[in-house]
Amino acid sequence: MGKEAVVLYLKNTNLIPLEIAEEISNHFESKLLLRNQMHLEEGSVCDEYFFLERGFIRSFAYDTEGNEVTTNFYASGQVVFEVASFFNRTKSKENIQALTDCVGWFITYRQLNHLFHALPEFREFGRSVLVKGFSDLKTRMLSMITETAEQRYIALLKTNPEIFQQASLKNIASFLGITDTSLSRIRKEVSKKY
Repeated sequence: MGKEAVVLYLKNTNLIPLEIAEEISNHFESKLLLRNQMHLEEGSVCDEYFFLERGFIRSFAYDTEGNEVTTNFYASGQVVFEVASFFNRTKSKENIQALTDCVGWFITYRQLNHLFHALPEFREFGRSVLVKGFSDLKTRMLSMITETAEQRYIALLKTNPEIFQQASLKNIASFLGITDTSLSRIRKEVSKKY
């Protein structure tokens, strides 16, 4: 599909007119990630604002015992970047890895800042992306506190069924904050009920 995917993504927010979306897309460069390839590694500064046109990605961090804990999943049509590292210019504590072969488009931190200052529409778009990201993070954090593991599993199954086709059960379990064994038990119980 090419840069048209970036144009559509920007335009569909209803914050950016077509001609400005096309102008912004001219600053994006293509990037391919192979299955299991790292897009960002812990200790590096995130410098790419990456629009995922096609594929599936996960982010993860290591807990104090060295276990991988999945922090997020990204599907086609989403922006993938480690926000704290990107905007604060600090070393990332997260890793970002392609779970499938991926095709996408990116701009660097410097290019993004230039566009934010040059185009008020893009600045408004960026603000809306950050607000949605913050809201999603807050919702996820509260669900870990206020919902049972089964409720979190059912919600994930309803809102993001693609995750169950693209990610390993181990990654899904860590994302839900449970063990692989607990996830297996919950899956069996839920399949009996529905």
